[in-house]
Amino acid sequence: MQRKVLALVAALAAAGAGLTGATGAQASTAPSARVWVTTIDRAELMHERAAVPFTDQHSDLTTITVDPSRTYQSMDGFGASITDSSAAVLYRLSPAVRADAMRALFDPAKGVGVSFLRQPIGASDFTAQPEHYTYDDMPPGQTDYFLSRFSIAHDQAQILPLLREAKRLNPKLKVMATPWSPPAWMKTSDSLASGELKDDPRVYAAYALYLTRFVLAYTAAGVPVDFITVQNEPQNRDAGGGPVMGLNTTQAGKVIDILGPLLRLVSPRTKILGYDHNWATHPNDIANTPPGQDPEADYPYKLLQNPASRWVAGTAYHCYYGDPSAMTALHNAYPDKDIWFTECSGSHGAGDTPAQYFTDTLKWHARTITVGVTRNWAKSAVTWNLALDSTGGPHLGGCGTCTGLITVQPDGSYTTDAEYYTIGHLSKFVQPGAVRIASTSFGNPAWNGEVTDVAFRNPDGSTVLVAHNENDAPRTFTVAVGGRSFDYTLPGGSLATFTWPKSKVLEDGLKLQSLAGATATSSPASPDAALAVDEDGTTRWSSGAAQTPGQYLQIDLGSARTFRRVAIDSGASVGDFARGWQLSTSTDGTHWTTVAQGAGTGQLTNVDVRPTRARYVRVTSTATAGNWWSLADIRLYN
Repeated sequence: MQRKVLALVAALAAAGAGLTGATGAQASTAPSARVWVTTIDRAELMHERAAVPFTDQHSDLTTITVDPSRTYQSMDGFGASITDSSAAVLYRLSPAVRADAMRALFDPAKGVGVSFLRQPIGASDFTAQPEHYTYDDMPPGQTDYFLSRFSIAHDQAQILPLLREAKRLNPKLKVMATPWSPPAWMKTSDSLASGELKDDPRVYAAYALYLTRFVLAYTAAGVPVDFITVQNEPQNRDAGGGPVMGLNTTQAGKVIDILGPLLRLVSPRTKILGYDHNWATHPNDIANTPPGQDPEADYPYKLLQNPASRWVAGTAYHCYYGDPSAMTALHNAYPDKDIWFTECSGSHGAGDTPAQYFTDTLKWHARTITVGVTRNWAKSAVTWNLALDSTGGPHLGGCGTCTGLITVQPDGSYTTDAEYYTIGHLSKFVQPGAVRIASTSFGNPAWNGEVTDVAFRNPDGSTVLVAHNENDAPRTFTVAVGGRSFDYTLPGGSLATFTWPKSKVLEDGLKLQSLAGATATSSPASPDAALAVDEDGTTRWSSGAAQTPGQYLQIDLGSARTFRRVAIDSGASVGDFARGWQLSTSTDGTHWTTVAQGAGTGQLTNVDVRPTRARYVRVTSTATAGNWWSLADIRLYN
């Protein structure tokens, strides 16, 4: 009997332990975010810090809300270019050090997993050769319309071996190809450094065939080409002695109309991208436009209006003039055409120290490229040279202050540059095929002093959030998703990547309701009280005066919606939250029901209500305060 009692007690104890263990297991299902940080003083270089757990505690800090239910573009990859110069300096390294450098660049596990390369077709300004070259150069006055002299032999020595090694290290690597100039005999100047494409049907056909031959030759050499453009920077007619060619949209269309069917026949994987130039037309490009010609400041729009655009997958952009919002504007005008970002070099002033241009490049690229480009519909983020030497070369014309992802030093070693990290914080964690998802971001590419961020959902279900604090001082903020959150402090000037696995705890949270078609009015009236003013579909409204009872923002959802939570978000103006608020709903805009009221305590107020169906939602101030009352976002969840 005693043994039976002891057995029963042991069983109960085990059951109790099991229950305790189950409770602990349930608690442990709340995921943790892994964190990697890079700081401007190099104290941390993609350093993994301690993981931080999600909790269900409320925070009054600036809150970044990640919402996987809202999706945007899928990602092709992130990287740079193995220019002739990059290949030359990598081959200055010993075989063992070069192999280590390639792993650091392309291996997703041991390095940053560069996943996109934009390769020059022929020479760019970054060449180690004594003269610029193409794959079918002829003596002045001679032509080769049938391309009998075509050869990629130049690339067989260094560039192609590096490309094959890159693809071995990262099999998901995508390759884009771009010419800085066609062979000189196709041009009005008979020179690689100037001129335009001859307006001759034979030349249009020869140029399309030249590009096709390149694609076939690279494929045969083990490097299939995923994307191609017909001209790098077609409005840039002065590259400081480097290869250039002016190519207007009419001529580009004539080449594409021949190239498109050729590629569909022999290399259907290869997509044609248009433009491949700046967010806005540079004044120098306008000044260098030949007399009587249109500078085509609307070049990407005109090209997509050309009948040849049926062969064009989308538009490629560079960073050297304008801002990333140009990509969202084009996406809104042509939502069926994709966007890629394909060039932006770090650079420095003549007197800057390496430490200074590491700091400056990290900040600008993190804000503008890592976050700004990807938040504006780009499927790729690509800098310029993969590797350069300590003098920023070799180069033949063009940029004398450019930097690469790595620098090959005179002693036979290599060092990592700022672009290694601004690209690496994406390429190491965001898998090709990932989809950008919604996240509230209060910074912008012009820099307003706020933390800026971008989020992605990987094919394996994991989430990636990249955040940048450009301020000199640390900033603390909250990351919220699916009803759970964590607080984090980023050092001044730092770039961070947070990742967490797919989690039922987070996935079972409330789902965002679309506000597509909704409109807003306010008192006091404000032209900014409008929904969907940016690509995240948010509103930007402020009372413009001290808070007083009766001020309100009212949203007409367009039709009745059912919701269980209303998020009232004051955004970057953290102190401008409503000190007192009242939430009311209506089905007709005339008869109103108060469903909740309370006191605000910080930027984000989540108002949970019983399941409510309404067409109109109104948030009204009920308190007096010297601060303005601002709203950056109203979100409904069910």
